[in-house]
Amino acid sequence: MKASTITATSIGIGLVSASDPILATTIKTDFVGIKAGEQMIPVGNFQMPAYVSRPKKVKSALPIIIVVCEIFGVHEYIADVTRRFAKLGYLAIAPEFFARAGDPNMYGTIAEILTNIVAKTPDSQVLNDLQAALVWAGNNGGNLQKVGVTGFCWGGRITWLSATLPQVRAGVAWYGRVIGEKTEGNPSNPIDIVDELKAPVLGLYGGSDPGISLESLNQMREALALAAPKNPAAKACQFVIYPDAPHAFHADYRASYREGPAKDGWEKCIAWLMKNGVA
Repeated sequence: MKASTITATSIGIGLVSASDPILATTIKTDFVGIKAGEQMIPVGNFQMPAYVSRPKKVKSALPIIIVVCEIFGVHEYIADVTRRFAKLGYLAIAPEFFARAGDPNMYGTIAEILTNIVAKTPDSQVLNDLQAALVWAGNNGGNLQKVGVTGFCWGGRITWLSATLPQVRAGVAWYGRVIGEKTEGNPSNPIDIVDELKAPVLGLYGGSDPGISLESLNQMREALALAAPKNPAAKACQFVIYPDAPHAFHADYRASYREGPAKDGWEKCIAWLMKNGVA
């Protein structure tokens, strides 16, 4: 399978896709009332690029939402998602977690991206980068008492893992796998960390996703149910499965986009964040 092509090199600019962009469905959020663009966030001695969006008019500290990308990194689709959150009053940050490994768009297949980029980006590093982004947010107008994380595909899995962090109040995982091969860089799957959850996660999944089976989601439900008596966050987790939706049904620049599930999932995402104090 061919991977993506990108139309520009700066973070958050240009569309990247595993298939040709479907321009008729691509959502383009304007900049009216918001400020958005690239920001360097310090992680120790490393400067991590991120795309950051926020409202222009601010009366108090803003709720924070971390937007975690797919395997293709932070391109226009992910940047646009941050702008959608900014329009709703959030400080939205999309860190480029793959910056140390390289540019995913330099490779011609998804297999190459997984080998050369994703496999070289360990979970521990990603979670540390995410925490550094929160430190930056707290120093730049964000309210660290109102932190949410949402992510897509690879980012959906990271969303589950991030819900073990003490700063996170709620997560929304879009078709992130919950079971998979364990490696040195990925020592745990979401199903392994249900006892450690500190925030409830809403899982949004496609019933026609060939890569994430309904059986695996049922196993995750069972694991959460076993953890629930001692862990309120595990007990509060919920799933929404759209029966006919494929993988990446929210990715409006791809042929996998499904308008109904995407819009309903977005509404449920916003409601979940509000319900759990991230608003």
